[in-house]
Amino acid sequence: MRTKDLIFLALVAILLASAPAWADRIKDLTTVGGVRDNHLTGFGLVVGLDGTGDDARSPAVKSALAKMLKKLGVSIDPADLKAKNVAAVLITAELPAFAKPGMALDITVSSMGNAKSLAGGTLLAAPLKGADQRTWAIAQGALTVGGFVADGASGSSSKKNHTLVGMIPGGAQVEASAPTVLPAKQIALVLKQPDFTTATRMRDAINAVKGDNAARVGDSATVVVTIPKGADVSQLISELEPIEVDPDVKAKVIIDEKTGTIVIGEAVTLRPAAITFGALTVEVGEESVVSQPDAPFGAKGATTKVVPRTKIEVKEQDNTIKMMKKAATVGDVAAALAALGAKPRDLVAILRALKAAGALRADLETL
Repeated sequence: MRTKDLIFLALVAILLASAPAWADRIKDLTTVGGVRDNHLTGFGLVVGLDGTGDDARSPAVKSALAKMLKKLGVSIDPADLKAKNVAAVLITAELPAFAKPGMALDITVSSMGNAKSLAGGTLLAAPLKGADQRTWAIAQGALTVGGFVADGASGSSSKKNHTLVGMIPGGAQVEASAPTVLPAKQIALVLKQPDFTTATRMRDAINAVKGDNAARVGDSATVVVTIPKGADVSQLISELEPIEVDPDVKAKVIIDEKTGTIVIGEAVTLRPAAITFGALTVEVGEESVVSQPDAPFGAKGATTKVVPRTKIEVKEQDNTIKMMKKAATVGDVAAALAALGAKPRDLVAILRALKAAGALRADLETL
């Protein structure tokens, strides 16, 4: 091995030896109780479409467009509206905690009718309401759609990506302050993934920084921090957020059978097991053969017939039993599965069989 390679490997070994344990900030692991985003929803009209809007007979478009024009001082019979350059849409957005009037929100616009595309459209002013039916923001603007649809005169068409959902960055303006209040006596840190071990580690990390008895575990999803008398709550939360905690994780294997994707978590382990697997292939073929008549050609009633014939062939791989040794880390598990030489879709069945046999120490989750 060359000297440069030896130096490189030595540096890698030093870096790995000195690397700190994986840890996450409390800010990334939790949310502050009572401080959260609020879902907003609205109905609107997208105009300016190039013949790709809703059907001209759509009652949702006709009635909504007629009402909007009436507010603008234009009276028109909904039956007279026949253009296909308008689409009825639903608008969604997230109202952040402590949002103030004048702030801009990103919005998502989705077709709710039979429009072909929202590309090139403009959303007319539409109110965004919360679960309390109160208007919290007003949305309007030109849509950004990451795709297109093109139709030919002969009926042919070309499409790229999804064209019935668009985005408007900063497309809504907040009209009222979000109803959020800071805690007064205690701060409840709510874990995004409840776990008693993680909650205990978080309590210990907070107490190490803020002093003993500053925090306590409420349950697997909550760590409670007492607010000292006269303390600045915002300042206290900002001091808690950067504290690092090593979260505990469940042993889990995620399987997506549609794509054959398998993701193995770091806590997954294997016990020794013996495995054999093979593929059974059944091929069925159809062919047509000509059946000659028993009577001589030209004889009365003698005809040539075409008879279908089915050919079935069965193939089965003859694989030997393979031993899987105990695997204590995710790297060992990956190496043991790779040594089997199985394809991803075969590994799905193997993992399920290992789980049923008690050799796989993990939960299987199928997407």
